[in-house]
Amino acid sequence: MTGKAQPQKLKKRIFRSYLTSTISISMVLFLIGLLGVVLLNAERLAKYVRENIGVTLILKDDIQESDVTALQTALKATEFVKSVEYVDKETAAERLKKDLGEDFTGFLGYNPLFASIDVKLNAAFTNPENLSLLEKKFMEFQQVKEVTFQRDMVSIINENVKKIGLILIFFSGLLLFIFSALINNTIRISIYSQRFIINTMLMVGATDSFIRAPFVKRSIWYGIIGAMAANALLLILMLSYASELTGIMNMDDFKIFGVVFVADLLIGVLISWGSTYLAVNKFIRLKFDELFY
Repeated sequence: MTGKAQPQKLKKRIFRSYLTSTISISMVLFLIGLLGVVLLNAERLAKYVRENIGVTLILKDDIQESDVTALQTALKATEFVKSVEYVDKETAAERLKKDLGEDFTGFLGYNPLFASIDVKLNAAFTNPENLSLLEKKFMEFQQVKEVTFQRDMVSIINENVKKIGLILIFFSGLLLFIFSALINNTIRISIYSQRFIINTMLMVGATDSFIRAPFVKRSIWYGIIGAMAANALLLILMLSYASELTGIMNMDDFKIFGVVFVADLLIGVLISWGSTYLAVNKFIRLKFDELFY
């Protein structure tokens, strides 16, 4: 093998090593970014779940259309109601027919259902205590015959929302530690492949800072490239599923994604810089004989 071929082969090996590191950093930062989006949207997700807890106001049988309109207007004016939907007797019957798979009105000879108003509440008023108070408020309306909602389901949802929040925080910290360790190990392996170059530089009298500088600069650049690639993948993923995430994640709220993108970039740069700094220092301190182990 000629003298020119050896440096060329070494350059290719170093390039492949850094390329592998960059791809690994990108994948890890993509997962960190995805986790960050989920974590920052956890409160919004909890709000979305709570605001889909339905309360049904069953109306009196002899209620007039004007009374229904007045009730809807009154409900919309309150601070605790997010939305209302009027369901007349015929619509209620059609929905029940669809659920049962048969025409129960033909069997009974009449429609036994009452007209109702489905109420969606603002998230702050969906805990069991507030719902009990709201039930009494709803019953004060003359048009209302009965108020129904799934009490057990409300309690379960509120308990699970709290548990999920704590679990997300715990796993976010754990995964961030694991991902940081993965990036660190990837960079250490990359530097390991160049340990003899570091030793050669030491032999010709190069200082520690002079040796570290090119490795650190290159690693920071690869960290930036990895973070940008991860952010691009994350943005593509979010935009691709924008319609499916409506109500759970607000795609117009770029502040959240801006925070995640900046955090991803900083994490990529800091971990790349720190890991490279420590790895190069390790090989600077090694004796020549120790480079083979």
